[in-house]
Amino acid sequence: MKRIILFLSFILCFGQLAFTQMTAVKQANDLYAKGDYSNAAKQYEKILSNDGVAPEIYFNLGNAYYKSNEIGHSILNYERALRLSPSFEDARVNLELAQQKVVDNIVPSPTFFIGRWIENLIKLMTSNQWLFISFGVFIFCLISIFLFIFGPTHSSRKIAFNFAIVLLGISFFTLIFAGVRKGQMYNHSEAIVMAGVISVKSSPDKSGTDLFQLHEGAKVTIKSTLGNWTEIKLSNGGIGWVEKTNIEQI
Repeated sequence: MKRIILFLSFILCFGQLAFTQMTAVKQANDLYAKGDYSNAAKQYEKILSNDGVAPEIYFNLGNAYYKSNEIGHSILNYERALRLSPSFEDARVNLELAQQKVVDNIVPSPTFFIGRWIENLIKLMTSNQWLFISFGVFIFCLISIFLFIFGPTHSSRKIAFNFAIVLLGISFFTLIFAGVRKGQMYNHSEAIVMAGVISVKSSPDKSGTDLFQLHEGAKVTIKSTLGNWTEIKLSNGGIGWVEKTNIEQI
């Protein structure tokens, strides 16, 4: 009897939490529909803080900030939505629209096309999705091994053996992709410039030489931190120091 009561209490509590979250999302969506983008953004931020992260909420928050012309915040949240759901096409499209408003035109340093292709391929899926693919391919690999051992003819065993080798290779590499993607998710070092315009210094000090400027929405990679200063690197190879409060990690 006690177990039944505990189970019913859990179901009731879970249902109440789900209803509360749905109500909060509806309120935020209503504010957005009315054109009250600032308060809609605050409501979405509250949902993320109280109920946990979700790509759809980050996407909606990015839209609210974009409508408020807060480009840095909009790019930040589109990027966060894509970190959680790489195949979120609406977030990708809106991110590209927001990036068109960034003043800085940072041309990435040329990289070997194979490395760039592999990096983009890894980012197409989450670590769990890559792991699922690796496991599924490995199952087919085991089936091929079984057919190789018990195949009725020499030619069928040969085909099964070749398939097993190929599938084992795919399973191995997708498992590596899962590990790399997990590292990107939890040890990411990319950040967005949140201030309107900042000066990148040659040293972690306000008296340091100004190397170049960055504007709101620019994407950087964090190399190291020292006190209130962060060393950043751009995709074109530029390196310098900025105050930590001027950027926010994705």
